[in-house]
Amino acid sequence: MLMKSKASQSQGLLLFRLSQTQLFALGTLKIRELVPYTPLSAIPHSHPTIMGAATIRGNTIPVIDMASAVGYAPITQEELSKSYIIITDCQRMVIGFLVRGIDKIIECNWRDIESPPNNLGKNAYLTGVTKFDNQLVQLLDVELLLSKVFPASPETTRAILTDVQREKLKPLNILLVDDSHVARKQLSDALDSINIPYQVTSDGRDALAIMEQAANDGKPIQLLVSDIEMPGLDGYELAFEVKNTPALAQAYIILHTSLSSEISVSQAHQVGANEALTKFDAHELISAMLRGAEQQNANV
Repeated sequence: MLMKSKASQSQGLLLFRLSQTQLFALGTLKIRELVPYTPLSAIPHSHPTIMGAATIRGNTIPVIDMASAVGYAPITQEELSKSYIIITDCQRMVIGFLVRGIDKIIECNWRDIESPPNNLGKNAYLTGVTKFDNQLVQLLDVELLLSKVFPASPETTRAILTDVQREKLKPLNILLVDDSHVARKQLSDALDSINIPYQVTSDGRDALAIMEQAANDGKPIQLLVSDIEMPGLDGYELAFEVKNTPALAQAYIILHTSLSSEISVSQAHQVGANEALTKFDAHELISAMLRGAEQQNANV
C-alpha cells in the first residue's frame, strides 16, 4: 500500500563557528534555542570541556566548550562576550554548546550532504559535509562528542534476553543504518552481546541497495533499524522508499534517532515506520526488535 505523504528531505541547518575560518553545522531539529553567553556556575569533578552550568528559564544546563571538545583552541575569557550557547535536546539530554559565533540558519537538502572522507578516521567529529556560498560546511557528530564527555553506562548499552527471545530474533535478516561511528558501534555492541547476527551500513542509499539485493536473493530484510538524520538519503525517505517498494514493504522499520522531538516520532509514522526510538537504550531497542519479530512471525 502506498503511503499518503512523504517527509521532506529539506531541513534547517544552523551554521556556526568554532574557529575563525571553518563553518560547522547542526540540524535545527536538535536545537531548542540560542542564547548569548551567560555567566556559568562551576560543576565540580566534571569533564575538562564542561565550562560550567547555565541557569536558563529555571533549568540548570551543563555547557560544553564545543571548540575544545572537538580539538580546537578553547574559547578564551576575552571571546565570551561575543560567544553563544546553543541549547540542544539530544539523546535524552538537554545540553548547551558554547561556540565562537553564530552565522545563520539555512535550508539544506540531505541529498546535497555528502559523507565525510573515509581517511578522517573514527575519531573525526563529522557525519557529513556540504557547501554554502562556496564555503565548506562540516556537520558535527554530536553523538560522538557526547559519548566522550558523558560515557554511556553499561546498563543502557547491554540488553539481557531469555533463550526464547533470542531464538525469535536470530533467524531474522536485520539491517542497521547510521552515519555516526559511535552509534553504529552502540548498535553493533548491543546485538553482538546477545549473539544476534546482522548487517550494518553508514549510508541510506547503501541500505536501500542492500535491501533490494537481499529481496532479489530471496532473503529480504525483515528488521530495519535506521537513523533519521543521514547524508544522501535520510531515514524518513529510506522508510518511505521501503514501504512503497512491494518487494521490501514487509520490513519492520524502527527509526532510531538522537532527536528527542515528538515531531520526529509523528513524521516517522507518516512515512511508514513502525516505531521511533530515542538513542540509546539497548533494552528499548531490543524490545522494539522483538515486537518486529512477533509481527514477522505473524506474517509467515
